[in-house]
Amino acid sequence: MEESTSGQLIQYAPVLIVFVLSAAIIAGMMAASALLGKRGARTPAKDSPYECGMPSSGPLNGRMSIQFYLVAMLFILFDIELVFLYPWAVIFKESLGEGLGGVLFFSMLTFVGFLGVGYVYALRRGAFDWTR
Repeated sequence: MEESTSGQLIQYAPVLIVFVLSAAIIAGMMAASALLGKRGARTPAKDSPYECGMPSSGPLNGRMSIQFYLVAMLFILFDIELVFLYPWAVIFKESLGEGLGGVLFFSMLTFVGFLGVGYVYALRRGAFDWTR
């Protein structure tokens, strides 16, 4: 019984080697940065945040409009649609020879239709209008 356990544990040796090597690389990079990095006083200009090379103006942690979050959520929704379309396309291509292509096509057409209705609803409600 112990031979089979040690045989199963040896299968995890490559994973352990990857973890050890990655830890060694990280430690080496941090040591090299500390040893070779430029030492000296940091200036306030170097530590100040910037936006596209321009000095920032206004509060750095200002409030964002709710419109920003609404557009972000809609982007995630339609991005997830694409995540579902890729595996469906692979399965659809494989199922064409089995006669299931029509069923899969109309099921995805229904899915895209519901998302299209949601898109039109968001468009009509002004979710994409940044001037409000």
